[in-house]
Amino acid sequence: MRVGAYFIDFVVMLIPNMLLSFLIRSMNPADNEIEQAVIEAMSFILSQIVWWVYYAVLHSSKWQASVGKMAVGLKVVDEKGNRISFGRATGRYFALFPSTLILGIGCLMVGWTKKKQGLHDIIAGTYVIKSEHV
Repeated sequence: MRVGAYFIDFVVMLIPNMLLSFLIRSMNPADNEIEQAVIEAMSFILSQIVWWVYYAVLHSSKWQASVGKMAVGLKVVDEKGNRISFGRATGRYFALFPSTLILGIGCLMVGWTKKKQGLHDIIAGTYVIKSEHV
């Protein structure tokens, strides 16, 4: 279910990220390889900021879920089952980087940990649970 939620989020975020990338490239045409590398880096960094805000705002909102998680009936909670703060949602988002950098093993941990937590969930002290409101 979490993989399906990610693919839905990916589709939702595709248009804003493509638009952002197009605007960066059209406003700053590169004259050489160094400028091209700087533009690519800017595009990547801004894309990560958009993803971070998307996840952190929605996971800490009253819905406690991104669009993808809402679509498949999941939500993110803390150890007590409560809504997480924007700060914790931010930490959870950035904890995804080490989870995915180690060949995705941090994300795959969801399949074999007792509480179905990925490395990013363990680091942030969060759980993904089924939502009563689908």
